[in-house]
Amino acid sequence: MLAHIVLFLSGILCPGQNSENRFYEMRVDHDPNGIGKFYLGREIAHVMTHEGAGWLDRKEREKEENPRKLVDALKFSPNETVVDLGAGSGYYSFLIAPKVAKVIAVDIQPEMLAIMDRKIKNSGVKNVELLLGKEQDPGLRPSSVDTIIMVDVYHELAFPREVTRKLVDALKTGGRVVFVEFRLEDPEVPIKLVHKMSEKQVLREMKEFPELVPEPTIPILPWQHVIVLRKK
Repeated sequence: MLAHIVLFLSGILCPGQNSENRFYEMRVDHDPNGIGKFYLGREIAHVMTHEGAGWLDRKEREKEENPRKLVDALKFSPNETVVDLGAGSGYYSFLIAPKVAKVIAVDIQPEMLAIMDRKIKNSGVKNVELLLGKEQDPGLRPSSVDTIIMVDVYHELAFPREVTRKLVDALKTGGRVVFVEFRLEDPEVPIKLVHKMSEKQVLREMKEFPELVPEPTIPILPWQHVIVLRKK
């Protein structure tokens, strides 16, 4: 018996089916914390649901991940429009908001947007805009944003290729996309395996988008890579 069955989608495309599917494969034998769908050799992780919002807002997060240090290192300009993709409970959206003109907080879970909406009303923050995205399309206007940041999000995208295409289109020329991902290379990072990514894998996947030019990775966080690519 085969140890695992691999279903290569490139071989079974049906008429009218999106040709992007040739980049994905489904495997029966896979990590239980993943969805069994692989993109360029990497298994996609299950999405953290709104029930995990408390973990995103945990008091220990500042000590464990140094999010304020990351926000400072990205040197946002006051006139920027920033997208927090997969914003969750809005932890990063509200850290970034005082430094920029506008934050667009995108999530595919209405429950997460409801959490952020309550925070907006309670805090009086005026420059955080909520946007309900879709699995294959975050719903951003072309050439409309300066920075897109994904904090521990990209590895959970069910359609990373399709979403990245939309993100590249949404960036202004000279805009940047920032991937913050738990370091797969570091066994000391206490995160489930499919919720970690190597710098090499992120850059491999971004090679599919020649408009994006890698910048030096920012090595400042205790657990995470900060990988930056700019649109030429």
